[in-house]
Amino acid sequence: MLEIFGFNTLTENPSPPGLVAQQFSYVAGEDFSTAALVLIGHGSTVNQQSSRSVRRLAEELTARNLFAQVRAVFELEEPRIENVPHIDAPHIFVVPITISEGRFTEETIPQRLGITVAGQSNYDRVQEINGRQVIYCHPIGTHPGMGHVLLKRARSVVTQHPFPNAPEPSETALFIAGHGTKKNKNSRKSIEAQVNLIRIRSEYAEVQPVFMEEVPFIADCYTVTEARHMVVVPFFVSDGQHTLEDIPVLLGEPEATVKARLAAGQPTWNNPTERNGKHVWYTPAIGNEPDLQAIVLERVREMTGGGQ
Repeated sequence: MLEIFGFNTLTENPSPPGLVAQQFSYVAGEDFSTAALVLIGHGSTVNQQSSRSVRRLAEELTARNLFAQVRAVFELEEPRIENVPHIDAPHIFVVPITISEGRFTEETIPQRLGITVAGQSNYDRVQEINGRQVIYCHPIGTHPGMGHVLLKRARSVVTQHPFPNAPEPSETALFIAGHGTKKNKNSRKSIEAQVNLIRIRSEYAEVQPVFMEEVPFIADCYTVTEARHMVVVPFFVSDGQHTLEDIPVLLGEPEATVKARLAAGQPTWNNPTERNGKHVWYTPAIGNEPDLQAIVLERVREMTGGGQ
């Protein structure tokens, strides 16, 4: 059982030795009743689904009644990031709902907030603006607890779609799929860090990172493993174009088929699909996992002196 700021969430298994993924802590006596919590997402000008998971997460955290208010803001949608320093609260905790540290979290968000983040020190991430203390937390995707979220995704898709038989993880290759970009070397680090944490468990036959725009590419997953079964988990917050269209096509589904299914409101990947002599399960993005609430709260906790 994970318990954080009074928030409980069930775990499937106790935390194994060497894996930090489920090691959250409860901090008693913390009072955020006058503070605001702000979740920042990219948003989209063309796909409304892009922001749904962030908005839903804000609604779920609002229901916990831990903060005076919880807001979702975006770079490309309303309400905008620039509104954050004007929120009526003495303390404003800002958590990027992003997978990695990159240009968006290191440059764009600080510029829009009107703060300067010189390094990774928590002291550099607390600044006063308009008489309000803005506390800029680290993104959720780099938290070690995300390994637990990814594992839940991988397990659940096979359990829900066992046909013809549900393979054992020891017979299965697990691929964590990210975007990747050559423009920022930090983009792939969070994916690789979670892969390493999951590997420590020795649960799956192998665990590998794959990317849309960097090597190893998603399209190459069939040739880099000898496992008969594959589970692909897209390490994206939202189910948007990348997860619903681009990755299924990269996995070999005809583009016309993907678009037709999407237009009909059907899943763009059938689980499992047999392709290149392998059974392939593909999961939704991680944005609606209940444990994301716990990870957001852990990011807040770190900035109050409760972190490691």
